[in-house]
Amino acid sequence: MPGPLVVRASVVIPEAELRWRFSRSSGPGGQGVNTTDSRVELGFDLAATTAIPPEPKARALDRLAPRLSGGVLTIAASEHRSQLRNREAAAARLAQVLREAMAPPPARRRPTKPGRASIERRLTTKKHRADLKRLRQSPH
Repeated sequence: MPGPLVVRASVVIPEAELRWRFSRSSGPGGQGVNTTDSRVELGFDLAATTAIPPEPKARALDRLAPRLSGGVLTIAASEHRSQLRNREAAAARLAQVLREAMAPPPARRRPTKPGRASIERRLTTKKHRADLKRLRQSPH
């Protein structure tokens, strides 16, 4: 998968910052399973990159802290039998993880009070349930 990795329009990771490793994959593959290095590990040094602006980078470092090892984010892909498809899958997964980690936090919810109609509906339903339960009881 030569070339830069486009995370979003404003963030493009150059090929030089991506570290690819290949190894033998487990699982099906027929005769070629023992000879081809189809498993892919894609490493990206998130802590040292200059491709991501400082604010989204800080957010990503904070959110991905449990997944980082020495500031490096590693994605493994071995679901396909071909190395090329595993490379594409790993690159797509890295882009998706970075997109989610760099996203700004959602807007805070403004607390609101329930409307009068919803309060009345809730009380009517409660009264109806209480009446049903009272009718089930045996008379004393």
